[in-house]
Amino acid sequence: MIEAAAAVKLDSAGTRPAVERRRRLSPAALAVTNQKVRAAYSPIVIAGAVRVADFVMLSLVGIALYLGYVARLSGFNWQYIAAILGMAVTTVICFQAADIYQVQVFRGQLRQMTRMISSWAFVFLLFIGASFFAKVGGEVSRLWLSSFFFTGLAALITGRMILRSMVRRWGREGRLARRTIVVGSDHSGETLIEALRVQDDSDLDILGVFDDRNDTRAFDACAGAPKLGKVDDIVEFARRTRVDLVLFALPISAETRILDMLKKLWVLPVDIRLSAHTNKLRFRPRSYSYLGKVPTLDVFEAPITDWDQVMKSLFDRVVGSLLLVLLAPVMALVALAVKLDSPGPVLFRQKRFGFNNERIDVFKFRSMYHHEADPLATKVVTKNDPRVTRVGRFIRKTSLDELPQLFNVVFARNLSLVGPRPHAVQGKLQSRLFDEAVDGYFARHRVKPGITGWAQINGWRGEIDNEEKIQKRVEFDLYYIENWSVLFDLYILLKTPIALLTRNENAY
Repeated sequence: MIEAAAAVKLDSAGTRPAVERRRRLSPAALAVTNQKVRAAYSPIVIAGAVRVADFVMLSLVGIALYLGYVARLSGFNWQYIAAILGMAVTTVICFQAADIYQVQVFRGQLRQMTRMISSWAFVFLLFIGASFFAKVGGEVSRLWLSSFFFTGLAALITGRMILRSMVRRWGREGRLARRTIVVGSDHSGETLIEALRVQDDSDLDILGVFDDRNDTRAFDACAGAPKLGKVDDIVEFARRTRVDLVLFALPISAETRILDMLKKLWVLPVDIRLSAHTNKLRFRPRSYSYLGKVPTLDVFEAPITDWDQVMKSLFDRVVGSLLLVLLAPVMALVALAVKLDSPGPVLFRQKRFGFNNERIDVFKFRSMYHHEADPLATKVVTKNDPRVTRVGRFIRKTSLDELPQLFNVVFARNLSLVGPRPHAVQGKLQSRLFDEAVDGYFARHRVKPGITGWAQINGWRGEIDNEEKIQKRVEFDLYYIENWSVLFDLYILLKTPIALLTRNENAY
């Protein structure tokens, strides 16, 4: 079942091609992976952005009306500003209580409009009542209050109509659908798919089913969903197309089968759930998460999603741009030294593993002689390696050769400032590829790789000449993934220069 991709370059001995192993998929699976798929938008982030937009829009409307009418006649009064901000906050809270901050509600019109108008009117009645009991009702401009109500309502309705159009367009593009595959092509899988499809507001797009069995227990199609292959094919399938959810239709009693499958699938950056719709064993309601009305048990969750992903992306862009500006003089000096030291280009591009095992081009300052270039890193750089130039030894020891990767962070956006270091696609420990040497190696690719990482500041960088070094890297990388936070990223970033000066014995 394993096929070798086309050779890219002969190895350093020139005797055999460096190959990349890819699993062959079924025609049905290839038909799905060949479809054009857009990046997904998080419903949680969309709902949060709408909350912020409502607050800002209503605050600006109220303040603009106050400054344009009341402040010109009576002078500026901070109490009005406080009241406007309070009304805007109360409106968002009422909208939340009315349950209209959901993507499915954004798609409709009548449902969200009636709830929104009722909530907006309730806020004004609440404000009028509070003004009456505080005995300040006579000081509030009635013209401003009525203008704020109708102008704010018009702004809300206009905003919701624009949002409705945007959400529907995103829905047609598949950006809001959770692309789902089901494990188990039997009666349980058929029942599960039918239960999911009868829900009108479901956001699941069921791509197909996978099953290891070749006998009569496994259907060729399950409730209209095609069988795409075996469980071993899921990892390769999820790396060729976007998969958001893996849903097991197997009963909990099939514990051994489920555990064997999870050992293969946990390396993917997807949510993995176990359907509980046919299980006789029942847990407390809070133990379940629901896909509509279908109960499921969470097994694995994709790391760094929703607002965490937004925060990490902002951190990379802002801090990465700042570092690029501050380090530009240093990069210019290194580029000049590389150019003067040996003939050839200043920058070197190397194929490395990116997020979800995609192949990316990583930029580095050239540290080897140009004719000795090794884009696939088929031969590990060792101490006193004759392929490395004089300048190359210095910039590799100090990691200055990594600075061009800031271009990957800021412009290509296929690297992060902090994350597991991206290894070369043909990186090896002796004669074995890294994924053959360490179980769960590809789990470190569940997040975007980084210029520096938790493993690097703890001394696990440079040459990998024994099994402990690659195992420790994977161990530290997985710890980082499970414990990520913006403060953790900032700590690693600040600790990196110190680590480069004190823990560089393995860098050649």
